[in-house]
Amino acid sequence: MPKNSKVTQREHSSEHVTESVADLLAHQEPVDYKRSVLNVTGEAWDKQKEGDEELDAENRPAWNSKLQYILAQIGYSVGLGNVWRFPYLCQKNGGGAYLVPYLVLLIIIGLPLFFLELAVGQRIRRGSIGVWNYICPRLGGIGYASCLVCFFVGLYYNVIIGWSIFYFFKSFQYPLPWSECPIVKNGSVAVVETECERSSATTYFWYRETLDISNSISESGGLNWKMTLCLLVAWSLVGLAMIKGIQSSGKVMYFSSLFPYLVLVCFLVRGLLLRGAVDGIMHMFTPKLDKMLDPQVWREAATQVFFALGLGFGGVIAFSSYNKQDNNCHFDATLVSFINFFTSVLATLVVFAVLGFKANIMNEKCVVENAEKILGYLNTNVLSHDLIPPHVNFSHLTAKDYNEMYRVIMTVKEGHFKELGLDACLLEDELNKSVQGTGLAFIAFTEAMTHFPASPFWSVMFFLMLINLGLGSMIGTMSGITTPIIDTFKVRKEVFTVGCCIFAFVVGLIFVQRSGNYFVTMFDDYSATLPLTVVVILENIAVAWIYGTKKFMQELTEMLGFRPYQFYYYAWKYVSPICMAVLMTASIIQLGVSPPGYSAWIREEAAEKFLFYPTWAMAILISLIILASLPLPLVFILRQFHLVSDGSNALSVTYKKGRMMKDISNLEDNDETRFILSKVPSETPSPMPTHRSYLGPGSNSPMEMSSAPNGRYGSGYLLASTPESEL
Repeated sequence: MPKNSKVTQREHSSEHVTESVADLLAHQEPVDYKRSVLNVTGEAWDKQKEGDEELDAENRPAWNSKLQYILAQIGYSVGLGNVWRFPYLCQKNGGGAYLVPYLVLLIIIGLPLFFLELAVGQRIRRGSIGVWNYICPRLGGIGYASCLVCFFVGLYYNVIIGWSIFYFFKSFQYPLPWSECPIVKNGSVAVVETECERSSATTYFWYRETLDISNSISESGGLNWKMTLCLLVAWSLVGLAMIKGIQSSGKVMYFSSLFPYLVLVCFLVRGLLLRGAVDGIMHMFTPKLDKMLDPQVWREAATQVFFALGLGFGGVIAFSSYNKQDNNCHFDATLVSFINFFTSVLATLVVFAVLGFKANIMNEKCVVENAEKILGYLNTNVLSHDLIPPHVNFSHLTAKDYNEMYRVIMTVKEGHFKELGLDACLLEDELNKSVQGTGLAFIAFTEAMTHFPASPFWSVMFFLMLINLGLGSMIGTMSGITTPIIDTFKVRKEVFTVGCCIFAFVVGLIFVQRSGNYFVTMFDDYSATLPLTVVVILENIAVAWIYGTKKFMQELTEMLGFRPYQFYYYAWKYVSPICMAVLMTASIIQLGVSPPGYSAWIREEAAEKFLFYPTWAMAILISLIILASLPLPLVFILRQFHLVSDGSNALSVTYKKGRMMKDISNLEDNDETRFILSKVPSETPSPMPTHRSYLGPGSNSPMEMSSAPNGRYGSGYLLASTPESEL
């Protein structure tokens, strides 16, 4: 025994020395219970298997640098939703006033839960399946549910990347192919395509040239070969980025994470120089304070925070599992959360600067069209020339002059005004036309870019940005599948990644039918929202209430080198679970109140029409929700009744020097001395660490050992090392 140990000091000194159990155990030789007589499981010791597991833990891939890791997390969390969902919610829910509930919920829900996922991934160094098997085996279904949700989301998310790839290659021509309606020959007469004339050039290009969409989800229409090819390219890009794990995907992140910021800044500078950009930004940030009292605004803000950070998918855990254990993940959580928020604000500025420009263009077009109508009425004596103010010049008619003329005519011709068919042509009405998702990216934004000087250049930049935003999120989503499966089942990384991409491409063909856009809408609306909310609630409960918040905070203190703020203790234990439960309840109510349906494009009417899902589509919709949630109760039942291993048999089979950590989560002040020096034999715990291998039918689970009758505080020690294997 070393000469400086407290036991040696007591032998050579008369002074009273109080040694902790950790001090005593630190000088013991490693004990391997599988090889010792204390192995009561009857499990044979496999030296080769144990060596492989220890080697796997020690040789786990790691990020090349902290910058690469941060860029990976940013690339994953900052996605298409920041560009086309957040601006829409901001406009719809009170403009600048919406930023208040969003920021509040980001701090009290988003940041704590994001920090929690980063911490458990870094602490246990496994994917989502291994992490939740370790923390609470009975809730091990959390990891499998996350993988299923990642698979569902990845299926349709990559289709959106495919659409962006199609537009990207179509942008290399002037004029842009969606700038004008196509001309078709009707015998010897050339006419404008009717569907395009009744809608707009960009709308026609999206629905007819790109999607060749059918009139309803029931009309399959066969595969769209152009979109099938683009989907193949998209999955090939994802496969190449993922095939070597973080060695390949980490390098991709340098470009896919940084390039979108370059494009956004360029678009912001260009947008601010456009006529009408200030109108759009002013409209955007004019706060409607009454909206802050609307519960629906808070529900939508919470949902956006939840999905913006990628909570519950497993990608956050997967990325953080490749970190060193002393990495400051609290700093990472704060940095990534607020970069995500500021990216959303930056994207909102860009979107509304461009939409303000588009609104001015459309308003001028409206004024010209209605001025021609008024001139016609003047020439046919339907309207009197006395109604026109003397200063109005039709050759240089401004929006202000038209509005003055409009009000005069409306007042004088009050009884017959509707018959004239004049529009008000208000800029405010154009700015209030809220668009989101594909409608923003592939219709509204593309239409605005047709009016830019050098429009092909800006179109190429915009869709290359969308491809990179999507690719960064897809890498994180696929990591949420590949990392836990490879960790758990020890399959070859390259083989599994390629196989997963091929399988996903084949299944994803459902989205490149002519009716495929309707399936994208279905999956986007229903495959992830409710299952992920349940997953994150159970993650929170598993750490805060089953594993123990005090224990978790103590482990974070030892891992980080400082104690996290007490705010996280209360957020994890009370605030976040309550808020997430309210969000889940509101989501269920919303699903019940809003009839499941979709917006279909009717070719004959050249307009969108809301349709309800048919019975078979409702069956698919319900199956998606059930299938994504099924692992949660299934794994719980199987492990509760010991029908399968709980996944923890090999988690703590060896005890090595320096890899022990004392559990003092339940100790009050000055209790440690009483814990060690207790005079009552029944209160004196055994110095031997509790062995977790024995999990027979009559034994407690690892999480229940704190109530074992071997002392006041139960088993006081657990391993601080990573688990050696999972289920």
